[in-house]
Formats: sequence, C-alpha cells, structure tokens
Amino acid sequence: MSLIPATILTGFLGSGKTTLLKRVLSEAHGQKIAVIENEFGEENIDSDILVSETKEQIIQMSNGCICCTIREDLRGALRDLAEKKRKGELDFDRVVIETTGLADPGPVAQTFFMDDEIAESYLLDSILTLVDAKHAATQLNDRQEARRQVGFADQIFISKTDLVAKEETDALMHRLKHMNPRAPQKAVHFGEVSLAEVFDLRGFNLNAKLDIDPDFLKDEEHDHGHDHAAHDHAAHEHDASCDHPSHAHENHGHHHHHDDDVKSFVFKSDRPFDAAKLEDFLGAIVNIYGPRMLRYKGVLHMKGTDRKVIFQGVHQLMGSDLGPAWGTDETRNSKMVFIGIDLPKDIFLEGMAQCLV
Repeated sequence: MSLIPATILTGFLGSGKTTLLKRVLSEAHGQKIAVIENEFGEENIDSDILVSETKEQIIQMSNGCICCTIREDLRGALRDLAEKKRKGELDFDRVVIETTGLADPGPVAQTFFMDDEIAESYLLDSILTLVDAKHAATQLNDRQEARRQVGFADQIFISKTDLVAKEETDALMHRLKHMNPRAPQKAVHFGEVSLAEVFDLRGFNLNAKLDIDPDFLKDEEHDHGHDHAAHDHAAHEHDASCDHPSHAHENHGHHHHHDDDVKSFVFKSDRPFDAAKLEDFLGAIVNIYGPRMLRYKGVLHMKGTDRKVIFQGVHQLMGSDLGPAWGTDETRNSKMVFIGIDLPKDIFLEGMAQCLV
C-alpha cells in the first residue's frame, strides 16, 4: 500500500485555519481527506457539515471526508486511521492535522520520523502556516509560538491582507522572509486557497532544490558585501538585517527591522565538504542546539561523489540522501539554510567552513 500523505496545518488564532478546513471538508474535490483536529481548537468544525453526530471519534462527512477529533495522542489516532484504511473500514487518500492556535508543529512533524509504525504508513508532505495580517505584528512580537510556526513552515498563507495597508503587508512579508526564506508566501482571502496550493508540496522531500527566497539572498549579500566567505567576519555580526538600520531604511522605506529570535542564515561555498568532518560537526551542533533548530536544509557539494548530497533536519532529527549528478556545466557549490531560535550564526558558519576540504 502506498504511503498516505500528511499535511500539518498550523497558524495564528483567527487566521482562517477553520475556514480552510471547512472548505477542504465540504468541497467536492474528489479527494477523500481525513482531518485530525486537536479538540481544544478555538472553534470546532460545524456540526452541520457532519453527516452524523455520533459518540464515535471518527465521523464521516457528506463528501466522503472523515473528521477525527483527538482526545488522546496523535500517534494513536494516526495508527488507528492507517489500520482502518488497511482493513478497508475507512477510505481516505490523505490526512490533514490541524494543530491548535499556539501549538509547536515540531513534535508533530517528528512523530512521522521517529515512530516506525507511522513512518511505514505515512509520508509527511508539508507544514502550512496561516498568518493573520491584521494581528501578525502583535502576535509575532508577543508569542514565540507564533514565530516558531513561521520558522517551521514550508508554505505561508497570509490572510486578512484586505484589512491592512499595503505597506503593512509588505513589511510583514519582509519580516517573515527573514525568519524563513525557504517558505513561499501567498496572500489569501480568509484561508481560501486552491487545494493545489495546499497538497503535494513535498516540503520534506529530499529533493535537489533548495528554495530560498532570492530576495533574502540579495539582502544578505547586500549586507555583507561579499558572497562565499560568509564566515569571514560573521563573528562580529549579530544579524545582517539589523546591522545597518540607516541604509536598511533607505532601501525599504517602510520596513521596520525586528530583531526576532527566529532567524535564518545561509552558508555558501564553492569548496567541497569533507563528509566525515561535516557529519561530526552537524552531530555536535544538533546535540547542543537541536531543540532551537527548527528547519535546516542543504544541497551540498561533497568530496568523493559526483552527485549532489541533499541534507535536511527538524530539531535533533536529520537525514541525508544522494541526489542527482552535478551537471557538466553546473558550478558545484554548497548552500545550506538554517532556521532557528537565537542560533549562534558565527559558530555555525565558522564550523561549516572548517569542514571544507
């Protein structure tokens, strides 16, 4: 049986997660979706779109979707659903897990890698984060959970942009990009997005593409004034985006730089890595900083192989894979993005540089 794709839906309170879910559960899209809802959500799925109110935890919808409210642990619910699907008792194509407004998606994502039984049944596709443009600034300033949700995202949907000035939305997008340059951002009207933008995003695939917002790289290079030796003077820099407030403001008149604790930075080099050294170094930093490392991913040039090495991790869990061969006319280089909470950029960049051949 092929693996069941799973999507984690997270986001700020009032950002439209429930609206999005209701659409997923009531639209005739021909996909049978099982939704796992954390019961202590701010508002549960309306009973009017449910076929029957039963004492059971799993309820069938009118369009063939299934809604399952978790009262116990997520692993139990996932195992239960997979077993019912195997036995033919339930028919569904994919799973969406809605986390509560302030949940940390990290442990939910880790479940798919740590639990063998779940890893054998499911494939984690992506983490989607909904951000409410009207209240984003306050929520990002006040709640680390909100900042974490941004750091974890594979795709960010920004709702309620119609309620704020364009400058405010631009400033928000700029801020989110510095927290997470990997995740594409899209303004949506109250959680109304096409399903093609929600499913099969392959955020956890070990693919040979490393999507970093190109403007973020431009910002970084503009701030450093150099490219490859990102480690040369990293030691006396705290955060590129906050180093030069004066000219940062000339560039983006309206962007206020927030020194958020969730930040990202990129390591780049044309020199190949020594695999053993890199493994030792990453093992060591994950030991120390793992809980604060949200997502990290790289496409790496390794000594001794003509293939790209694709690397990614969530918290303390990391894995790598051989990707396609480097093209004959392709410049072999390494790029790795780290997204985390107050990570010591200089230690990471210098350590990575010391692993080069």
